[in-house]
Amino acid sequence: MILTKKNEQKRFFRFALVGVIGAVVDFGVFNLLSSGFHVNTVVSSVISFILAVINNFMWNRFWTYPDSRSKAVSTQMVQFAVINVVGLLIRTPLFAFLESASIPLIEKILPAGFFLSPVFIGHNLSLATAILVVMLWNFFANRLWTYNDVKSE
Repeated sequence: MILTKKNEQKRFFRFALVGVIGAVVDFGVFNLLSSGFHVNTVVSSVISFILAVINNFMWNRFWTYPDSRSKAVSTQMVQFAVINVVGLLIRTPLFAFLESASIPLIEKILPAGFFLSPVFIGHNLSLATAILVVMLWNFFANRLWTYNDVKSE
C-alpha cells in the first residue's frame, strides 16, 4: 500500500495541505460567485473547482513532488487535468445530490433566527463532503499516474 512508507505519508500530508489551500480557493470563489454574484451554485462549484485545480497543480508540482522532473510540465499538467476532470465528474453530481438532500434537512433542524441560513450551510456542507471524496481520488490517481516517476522510497 502506498501510504505504508514514511515518505509517502509525508507526500500525502503535503498533498492534503495543498488541498486545504485549494479548498480555501474553492470555497472562496464558490461563495463569492454564488452568494456575491448569484451565479447558479453548480456553475459556481465548477468554476471554483477549476481555479482550485490550477492552484493545486502548481503547489503539488513544486512542493509535494519536487523530485518529479522526468516528465515535462505540460505532460504532467494534462495528466493532472484529466484526473481532476474525472474528479469533477465525481464531484458535480455528488454535490448536486448532497445539496438537494441537505438543505431541506438543515431547514428542519436549524433553530429559527440562526445567523447562517440553511441554504448557506447546505451549500458549504455539500461542497466540503464532495471535496473530501474527490481529494482521496485525486491523491491516489495522481500518485499512480501523474507522479509515477517519483520513487516511493
